[in-house]
Amino acid sequence: MANIHAGLGTSHIPLLGRIIDIGDSAKPDWTPVFSGFEFTKQWIQKQAPDVIILVYNDHATTFDMKFIPTFAIGCAEEFKPADEGYGARPVPIVKGAPELAWHLTEQLILNGFDMTVVNEMDVDHGLTVPLSMVFGQVEKWPCRVIPLAVNTVVYPAPTGERCLALGKALRKAIEQFPAELNVQVWGTGGMSHQLLGERAGLINQPWDISFMDRLKDNATELAKISQEQYIRESGTEGSEMVMWLIMRGALNRVKEVHRHYHVPVSNTALGHIIFEEEELP
Repeated sequence: MANIHAGLGTSHIPLLGRIIDIGDSAKPDWTPVFSGFEFTKQWIQKQAPDVIILVYNDHATTFDMKFIPTFAIGCAEEFKPADEGYGARPVPIVKGAPELAWHLTEQLILNGFDMTVVNEMDVDHGLTVPLSMVFGQVEKWPCRVIPLAVNTVVYPAPTGERCLALGKALRKAIEQFPAELNVQVWGTGGMSHQLLGERAGLINQPWDISFMDRLKDNATELAKISQEQYIRESGTEGSEMVMWLIMRGALNRVKEVHRHYHVPVSNTALGHIIFEEEELP
């Protein structure tokens, strides 16, 4: 059967994709940001996942005010990088895992999660930047990816409790898939940031660090944070952190093997964490 043994959380800041694309990631100004992913690049080679379920939010690229799914899963064979106004990023086409994706869709719906099935969509920086930060510049992505889009843009976003429960249901569905696959779940977005309004540029470092401190052993507590609390404490875009809870819900007892935090990056806080499951005695 398929198994999940690890997951990671990371911000998906669009500027970082641009810095990678123009070859500036090794410049001194950017070293403090990208050095925090050197461990991850070595780690992912050892982990060698077959499929990544990448939880992200679409930034009005595929979904807009005409239709706003709370949870959407990509079941296509491939997903092209989106043109977000400046042309598509020069990164490989994302290859999907439709057989697993349809299995997950069936099991999640049967377990009470009304997933929106998407068979054609372009994927924006929310998905491609995490892949670039972890895998670097490559001719093709070394594994298949199932996009799982979560609405964190238009109020109301799903609650943390619902996201944590979705992660748990994902794990159950993964383990019911008969093929031998090494699957990871990535939660992306955040950390604290606000892009518009009077508080534009808001960064709350104590909030971010506390969130990462509690994610390992107190995810149930984090799941009680309301969207209003996220907005008040971490800015209008801070509620993206509920997507990290989907990743955490998909794992059992874990150990933290890596953490990286840096501010500011394009007026936002960058957070990154890796969990591996601990073997039960």
